Amino acid sequence: MSGAPTYADVEAAAARLRGRIVRTPLLRHRLLDEITGGTVLVKPEPLQKTGSFKLRGATNAALLLEPEARRAGVVTHSSGNHGQAVAAAAHMLGMPALIAMPRDAPTIKVESTRRWGAEIHFFDRHNTDREALADQLAAERGATVLPPFDHPHVIAGQGTLAVELVEDAKAMGLAPDIFVACTGGGGLTAGCALAMEALAPGAEVWAVEPEGWDDTRR
Repeated sequence: MSGAPTYADVEAAAARLRGRIVRTPLLRHRLLDEITGGTVLVKPEPLQKTGSFKLRGATNAALLLEPEARRAGVVTHSSGNHGQAVAAAAHMLGMPALIAMPRDAPTIKVESTRRWGAEIHFFDRHNTDREALADQLAAERGATVLPPFDHPHVIAGQGTLAVELVEDAKAMGLAPDIFVACTGGGGLTAGCALAMEALAPGAEVWAVEPEGWDDTRR
């Protein structure tokens, strides 16, 4: 796939990931129902193998690598969640992985990334261009960079979350009218917007982020 992803790519990713990631449940949240006066469904992605939705995009992108590229391995930059996801995807497929992480990344995320068998290259977040560093490390190894969000295969993989959500909501006799996605880089929001447009075209997609950590807005 080249260029911008489409819903067909999200659909293909859903089939590709089946059995490789956790299909997280769709849960009613009674307290939020009371607060909003509506029906709120929550999809708990912390139940993924690496604790976040990032495993979807990383695994989809890794699965689409050619055999020669798999042998050379993958590189990415991450403060934690995407790095863990790439490390786990590489482990599943028997590939080497090198993760560039800030020196002040949370210890628990560094240790989790190591447990998946990845090598870690630490950098100073204040004076390092992390994208340039990842490109440099990949070039030295002949490896492939798997970016955290701005990559069509990653976006398509993240969109599988919304595919599952719409399917499971339908099984509950419900149809979503608002889809709320946490956003940072925008990969999850972009992928899920593709799925929602195809499967629930009347629904709105809201991208949300915490006050004080509003990277997307900035």
